[in-house]
Amino acid sequence: MTNNSEYKAWRVTEQDGQYIGAEETCRIADLPEGEVLIKVSHSSLNYKDALSASGNKGVTRNFPHTPGIDAAGEVVESGGTPAVGSKVIVTGYDLGMNTAGGFGEYIRVPAGWCVEMPAGWDAATAMVYGTAGLTAGLCVEKLLQMGAAPAQGKVAVSGASGAVGSVAVEILAKLGFEVVAISGKSAHADALKALGASEVVGRDALEPGKKPMLKPVFANAVDTVGGAPLAELLKQIMPGGSVAACGLVAGPQLETTVLPFILRGVNLLGVDSVEIPLEAKKSVWQKLSGDWACAKAEKAARTIGRSELDAALRAFLKGESAGKIVLDHSH
Repeated sequence: MTNNSEYKAWRVTEQDGQYIGAEETCRIADLPEGEVLIKVSHSSLNYKDALSASGNKGVTRNFPHTPGIDAAGEVVESGGTPAVGSKVIVTGYDLGMNTAGGFGEYIRVPAGWCVEMPAGWDAATAMVYGTAGLTAGLCVEKLLQMGAAPAQGKVAVSGASGAVGSVAVEILAKLGFEVVAISGKSAHADALKALGASEVVGRDALEPGKKPMLKPVFANAVDTVGGAPLAELLKQIMPGGSVAACGLVAGPQLETTVLPFILRGVNLLGVDSVEIPLEAKKSVWQKLSGDWACAKAEKAARTIGRSELDAALRAFLKGESAGKIVLDHSH
């Protein structure tokens, strides 16, 4: 491998105010500095990738750019650890935001961004989970740390048809929770029940209302959408219950009152999967490759090639994407 070596990547360029994604031939020499060069075999699609590809400057400042906040593959150059030949996962930090990401066949990153591939996994399996699965696992961990238990009552998952929500549903069901999946995609009700949801309700269950408090229905919840639905969800949490919040597809603003917190002692738990310590990521990857393995989500994942990225990312922005999509660079 030399700096003059070429590789394929799906790059986004700005053309007359429009952001256009297409496959390009790139050079290893043009990758950013870093201790580790990785040959990427698989990536996965996330909402943040769709924002980057659409020119959202809050995600990616400079173009042309290669999105892809997830990557899995083999180390081909290294200054030490991880060693050449190691299989690794890279998620979060600046990957795919302002550092060339997993939609390219090669990435160069700091060694501190790399997690060794868990035993029994390959790159394709790791990317079925990716940042979405990692985030779902972190949400469940937070609830368990706060004492959440199946005996307390139902646990809600908003945005349950999405990549984060669907994994959260399956993990919670595996742990014995009675899961209520909240989704705006009625066609996916059977799929959510197959993942373990005991009940599937429409997004109208979280329609904004004027009442400051509602009947407590859920012992705990995972919220993947943010905005007004999160505000409504907080009104329906039982005393002492917790909501692990990790998304903003419904908007970053949260207009609520202090009543759920001071009248019922509800806990709002923020979940970050990007800048957390590497050890925290390793902990969840080990659970997902072990007791928390989501066989149904793995089976349901859809694999695409680079030529299909544009349509798949546009579907994210239209709210038409469901489940997990894996990018296979050999596909």
